[in-house]
Amino acid sequence: MTAAAACDAETVEHARRGPLSTDELAARIALDIPPRSYVNLGIGQPTRIADYLDPAAGIILHTENGMLGMGPAAHGDEIDDDLINAGKVPVTELPGAAYFHHADSFAMIRGGHLDVCVLGAFQVSARGDLANWHTGRPGDIPAVGGAMDLATGAGQVLVMMSLFTRSGEPKLVPDCTYPLTGVACVSRVFTHHAVFTMTDNGVLVNETFGITLGELRERLDIPLVSGLT
Repeated sequence: MTAAAACDAETVEHARRGPLSTDELAARIALDIPPRSYVNLGIGQPTRIADYLDPAAGIILHTENGMLGMGPAAHGDEIDDDLINAGKVPVTELPGAAYFHHADSFAMIRGGHLDVCVLGAFQVSARGDLANWHTGRPGDIPAVGGAMDLATGAGQVLVMMSLFTRSGEPKLVPDCTYPLTGVACVSRVFTHHAVFTMTDNGVLVNETFGITLGELRERLDIPLVSGLT
């Protein structure tokens, strides 16, 4: 076995199954959030992660619109129209939940009090640059929100996104072509096809789903390193 092949063997490949569903991806990300962390889940798909967090892990969810101790999404009789996350999705509250002014919520972010945030993205570069607020195309509506604050204020920035556009173009790229949200801020990227960790030696492929490491190397125009962690 060559040195390259031995290195490739370290990546966990689940090639015989298809890509993860969005709910499976949310559950996979939940496994990587450290116990007792203070966490912000970005608008859109990342909010689904709340449904898969282990209650015993003591993870406390924060939302920009002024809540700490947010629980999973609310359904049926649980819905309270005054109790929503930053994406206006009805949520539940956990024992000890607190509410505060929007400005205080951003002071928590900017003060470095969040351990982890999970954001969506249009693009992530090989060095961890994040582009998630504008495509740069004329007529597209920008959506800055709290992403710029989270990208610089959270201790660890995780990205949840599709690996390819609808036309098959990679979203994990050598350099972002969209306007940047943050520079070298992303530590790990979770996609339906693979999990990646940004390192000083390149982009590490931790796991693949419905695709092999070799196929990833053919489709992505960035150096990929194999390994578990």
